[in-house]
Amino acid sequence: MFQHALDRAVQITPSERLIAVVAREHHQEAFRQLDRRTIGALLLQSMHQGTAASVFLPLTYVRERDPEATVVVFPSDHFVYPEERFLALVQRAVSIADLLPDQLVLLGAAPDRLELDYGWIQPGHRLPDTPDDDVRAVRSLVEKPTAAEADSLLQAGGFWNTRAFAAKVRTLWEIGWKCIPHLMPLFERLGQAIGCPNEALELETIYRKVSAADFSDVLRQVPDRLAILELTGVLWSEWNRPERIAETLRRIDRQPTFPLTCLDRPFIPLTRPATENRHSLRGQSIGENLNDIAEQALHQARTKHIPLSAAAAQGAAAGIGQPRPAWPDLEASL
Repeated sequence: MFQHALDRAVQITPSERLIAVVAREHHQEAFRQLDRRTIGALLLQSMHQGTAASVFLPLTYVRERDPEATVVVFPSDHFVYPEERFLALVQRAVSIADLLPDQLVLLGAAPDRLELDYGWIQPGHRLPDTPDDDVRAVRSLVEKPTAAEADSLLQAGGFWNTRAFAAKVRTLWEIGWKCIPHLMPLFERLGQAIGCPNEALELETIYRKVSAADFSDVLRQVPDRLAILELTGVLWSEWNRPERIAETLRRIDRQPTFPLTCLDRPFIPLTRPATENRHSLRGQSIGENLNDIAEQALHQARTKHIPLSAAAAQGAAAGIGQPRPAWPDLEASL
């Protein structure tokens, strides 16, 4: 799954501007999936301190190179199809972030069932000054709702939060100082140390001193700085659990090649009819290698070998801006 996230990212920005964040205990698997390809930086997290650190750590490196850059963040445990359509919408999100530089643009997936483990987005009014009418403000974010809350959100036209987004570096930095001001001095110090002998020490200091914070909790504090773009025509799922992999395969009429007895428990989502503007991809073929991808994801989900996973508080940032020299290779120093 890490490799597939990288494959998506290199289609929207040069590989030397990619930064991957990986748990240190998964570094060998990450190196294997890199398969000798060169990226801007591979940052190893010494411990899990929440998704906020996983976002602001690579952001610090992007900001040091280009404080006016636009970034895209991809969790790596996502299944999307078709990828061409997904990447086209990512490019649109980048364009919207450039057009509305004070907004962070979330990609929202249209729900078709009561998912209680996903985060939800409650959309607001349609935003003016955008070329299309499908960019909306955000009223609120809801994490792991109750069944009643999810039902209300579904009926009101809410979206699943894919946690993929585009934003200006400056906007994210402002949000950080507003919502987690006690943590931002650590990232400021790291930025000053990049390229210096004490860089690795500052990285370790962050993980010794930073308090755990979830990036979704950060964004919940600033709904006025958020916008949402719907993933129309894209099938999306988090593949962080074996049950989700099997459910996705069932939805596209594919039979899993792995035994269903390996699932931890029966997985029967609470379904509700999709609203009229929801898009169905049922029955479309996604290629002969789908089951290979599914089995790889199944192994990673069951063994927790998810090198770059939102479920494990990891993230990947792709810096999009003016061409820059290659990022420093930090693997040896970490």
